[in-house]
Amino acid sequence: MAKLIFNLSVFIFLSALFWIWLTGFIRARIVRREQVYSSAREEEERLTADFAMLEAETARLKHDLDETLEFYEITSEISKFLEEDKVFSVFNEKIRKYLSLQDCRFVKPSENIPDDGLAWMAFPLEIGKRMLGRLEVRGIKEKDVDKFHILAQQFLLGLKRAVLYQHVQELATMDGLTRVFTRRHWTERCNEEIERSGKFGYNLSCLMIDVDKFKDFNDTYGHLVGDAILVSVARIIKDNIRQIDLLGKYGGEEFCVILTETDMQGAQFVAERIRQAMQDNSIQAYDELLRVTISIGIAGFPADSRELSGLVDKADQALYKAKQTGRNKVCVYSA
Repeated sequence: MAKLIFNLSVFIFLSALFWIWLTGFIRARIVRREQVYSSAREEEERLTADFAMLEAETARLKHDLDETLEFYEITSEISKFLEEDKVFSVFNEKIRKYLSLQDCRFVKPSENIPDDGLAWMAFPLEIGKRMLGRLEVRGIKEKDVDKFHILAQQFLLGLKRAVLYQHVQELATMDGLTRVFTRRHWTERCNEEIERSGKFGYNLSCLMIDVDKFKDFNDTYGHLVGDAILVSVARIIKDNIRQIDLLGKYGGEEFCVILTETDMQGAQFVAERIRQAMQDNSIQAYDELLRVTISIGIAGFPADSRELSGLVDKADQALYKAKQTGRNKVCVYSA
């Protein structure tokens, strides 16, 4: 009996130890599983946060891409044109696709627009120290101001291309000193005018103008003074002819003018007006105050020649006569 009780006690003791161990084991497994679940939840939360950040970054990149494409489209469109007004017209049309605004205008430096009482926001357009004008906009939302400023820079790039193109064109067609047509460009324009005059039966006159004793001025005062004389002569000629007339620098000190739709009588009147204006004006060339005269020869289309080369040659012969008979005069070609 005692042995049975002892065995039963040992069994109960061992059973208790087993249940204590089993309880601890299960509890440890539960704690470990909770730790795994907690780590999994933390990882899920981290991945969710990372995904949200990725979505935000994707949205930002998409927004930047859309803006870049907008800028590219506007830049691409305005780069197709080389006239300032056309560049602005295309720019003004395109920005309205991307921005909400009431009005936009391009104001050139020479323009003086009166105050209309409206709230215009101005964006100066400069290249280096040169002012090309300004963009003015009104009714634009605050959130679009920065974007408009960027787009204004794209417009400035297109405007710069147009200005540079015009400058290159001027270099190709204008004499750098006197700012009148070069001989080559003048010849091209005059041939077109002669063809038009022949087609419609218009008269046309050619003036060959030469500075009297120009070599003496150069030898006495130097080439810088000679250049100043040529600039003044060109200015006086331009002041006394019409915008539709064609003035070109033909030689060293020679200028040639085509007076469109002008007969011989009208040409003589214009030539005398130019000669008189030259005689009445003193030229300030650096420290020298000079009196300069010119001689002019005239030939007419179609009476004297139906071709430019013949017309110029006849006007040159009349000019030679003016030189030979005393200078500072107007002579008409006569066969």
